[in-house]
Amino acid sequence: MRWDAWGDPELAAPLSEGTATLIRGMLGVSGEVTLPTIDPATVAVSPSRLSVDDLAGLRAIVGADWVSAADADRLVRAGGKSTPDLLRRRRAEQDAPDAVVVPGTDDEVAALLAWCGENRVAVVPFGGGTSVVGGVDPTAEQFRAAISVDLRRMDALIDLDEVSQIATLGAGVTGPEAERLLGDRGFSLGHFPQSFRYGSIGGFSVTRSSGQASAGYGRFDDMVQAITLVTPRGILRAGRSPKNAVGPDLRQLILGSEGAFGIVTSVSVRVHRVPAATEYEGWRFDTFAHAAAAFRAVAQEGVMPTVMRVSDEIETALNLARPTEIGESDDDLPDKQVPGGCLAITTFEGSPTAVAARAGVVREIFTAAGGQSLGDGPAKTWEHGRFSGPYLRDALLDIGVGCETLETVTTWAKLEEVKAAVTAALAEALPEPVVVMCHISHTYATGASLYFTVVYRQGDDPLAQWQAAKQRVTGAIAAAGASITHHHAVGRDHRPWLAAEIGDLGVEVLGAVKHALDPLGVCNPGKLV
Repeated sequence: MRWDAWGDPELAAPLSEGTATLIRGMLGVSGEVTLPTIDPATVAVSPSRLSVDDLAGLRAIVGADWVSAADADRLVRAGGKSTPDLLRRRRAEQDAPDAVVVPGTDDEVAALLAWCGENRVAVVPFGGGTSVVGGVDPTAEQFRAAISVDLRRMDALIDLDEVSQIATLGAGVTGPEAERLLGDRGFSLGHFPQSFRYGSIGGFSVTRSSGQASAGYGRFDDMVQAITLVTPRGILRAGRSPKNAVGPDLRQLILGSEGAFGIVTSVSVRVHRVPAATEYEGWRFDTFAHAAAAFRAVAQEGVMPTVMRVSDEIETALNLARPTEIGESDDDLPDKQVPGGCLAITTFEGSPTAVAARAGVVREIFTAAGGQSLGDGPAKTWEHGRFSGPYLRDALLDIGVGCETLETVTTWAKLEEVKAAVTAALAEALPEPVVVMCHISHTYATGASLYFTVVYRQGDDPLAQWQAAKQRVTGAIAAAGASITHHHAVGRDHRPWLAAEIGDLGVEVLGAVKHALDPLGVCNPGKLV
């Protein structure tokens, strides 16, 4: 990825004229580029605090080719991809890890952790670098330096049990590479978060990632069958059966640990045969409340599509106003058929018989709830552009327009209350006019995740402006009794609200686990606990 933006530079593009016109009209901005990018060669990177002897010690563990203190290598691991991260990238000076180390085996990871403990150096695991909550910030805190431990060499399909349908993958395998490796054998993982193109298996596990097909295949933590965690105290291997009664499930202790307890090096996950059939259908609902009621009915019936998501009225309208950003053509968009309302997307994968049966049940429920079928066009269009959203954010930042996302999860009974509280908090914290969009991205029998996108005119200090808004809206989420994160994780940004969610005793429990596995605290300091 670009060091100062999202994704592949070849896919980045300026705003289309239609979108630029829309933004100018909504926010009263000129639409001219106000925040130019910086040539990485001109950036002053924080000097490495590691000595020649330190670097020699690291090279003795992983090999001379797999340690670098070069500014260019350190710069691209200077943090994640949140809007605050990208605003910081527009500065001429950048904090960066003191070295990048790339181990290839569990033993090398264990030796690295031991060396770091002995030499008072912090360890920040690095997979795809897609964190939006400060989860990979190279903070040393009380230590004299911090290294980025890049897991890209751990990129193999280690084992595939075709009978049990369990694949064991190295932590550094990316989403596309997992699909390629498994697809060569006729299988698929089916985990497609927004970060799919860059995120890694290890990153998916330690953040409890949730993909766009979670309705059908579950969250990543639902898929995990076994996991290997290398800690400063030794190697912890958790999981040898689908379910058991051998005390608390240690897999769940590692999942969501965000590198604070050690480094995940391999994960065994449930996979499935490449689907024989796929069916797409878009739907229109009069209001978000009607759509939410239909989604609840489907989730509680237990016959789920593979993908099921719905945009509120504002998100639906603005997506339709900029079709070039979400697809190649607007011919199949629902404004050509039914104006207004909310757009819902469903896809179904599996055998032809199973697909037909599940689609029939969902169609019956949606129709009874007032939904109107729009055919397969909107769902295919959405799938075509589903990983492109972050590129639009980059283009908006260029013209002085803030664009950030946040998410939460709550029960069905609180859904409308939480949506209203988040919308109000953002409207109060940011300058008028502010545009707040929302969609239901993941559904459960008892509740759903709400995913918000906010677009606003940036002030003189965009970073402080968003940090104040983030503080206000996260406080509103906690006060409403919803979770501070559904799949973005805690990281550094959400940590101040952790006790409000799990209680002081819960924080103490996590601290005790960290002390047991990482007594010196070298693993990803400042994140989670």
